[in-house]
Amino acid sequence: MARRFDHVADVEAFVAVAEQGSFTAGAVSLASTASVLSRAVGRLEARLGQQLLHRTTRRLSLTDTGRLYLEQVRAAFTLLDDAERDAQGDAEALTGCVRISVPTSFGHYRLPALLQPFTAQYPQVRIEVNITNRNVDLAAEGFDLVIRLGPLPDSGLVARKLEDAPLCLVAAPAYLQQMGVPRTLADLPQHRCLPFVMPRTGRLAPWVFRAQGEDVEWLPEAAVTVSDDVLGVVSLAEQGMGICQSYDFIVHSRIADGRLAEVLPQLRGRSRPFSVVYAPHRRQSAAARALIAQLTGQGQGGARQA
Repeated sequence: MARRFDHVADVEAFVAVAEQGSFTAGAVSLASTASVLSRAVGRLEARLGQQLLHRTTRRLSLTDTGRLYLEQVRAAFTLLDDAERDAQGDAEALTGCVRISVPTSFGHYRLPALLQPFTAQYPQVRIEVNITNRNVDLAAEGFDLVIRLGPLPDSGLVARKLEDAPLCLVAAPAYLQQMGVPRTLADLPQHRCLPFVMPRTGRLAPWVFRAQGEDVEWLPEAAVTVSDDVLGVVSLAEQGMGICQSYDFIVHSRIADGRLAEVLPQLRGRSRPFSVVYAPHRRQSAAARALIAQLTGQGQGGARQA
């Protein structure tokens, strides 16, 4: 019987070129050369009788046929990956590298507990964790998945909610003893507040509350501002420099051991969502899919388009 799929290497070459945006970059990703990939894509186009790429001296782009073909072969490669993983059976057979970017709050206080069982189950998978509050470009910077905070724009990416993280106000007991305990929202302007500067906008992040069943946003007057690392407001508050708003999962242990005290607990009720985000049509490795399953299995909510 004649071989039906002896052109798979040419298909892989096409996918690499399409994903990387050029023959040169595609060749680097496959440890090959641009001329080898050019010939491979040419053979594939001849086999299909269709042009897959528009080639000019300045840029490379997919034809309509090429775009559809790319989507379908990515799905086919995903099925092959799944079949190999099922055939391997043994969890320790899963290998590879997964790159993930997370914000500082989640990276320090949530991700370790989620990664620990994954690394125990898949010891041969290498995980590269990038901890930053900058919104990285998932595709351009080569990340398999990212964890993001807050409402997500309509980007065509898949987002699965991990949790809605409750917020609260805290201050050091020494600060409250010196400056007094605020009893209502109207008391806050008389206190030293420690807001965070949002990386995307350069503006102060408003504090959010629920008062008498209504959602309230309040912009604090800044005594000291913190940018880049949101954990900085908690460190400053712990040293008695003012009041900050943070997540329960960051401050609950500090409250329990007396380093911080909650302020205006009657205004609780607001939260912010953390979601894992990844590309829906990008060919994910088996290791990346397993990590996504691990993360989403711990959280809430289903997949949706971001």
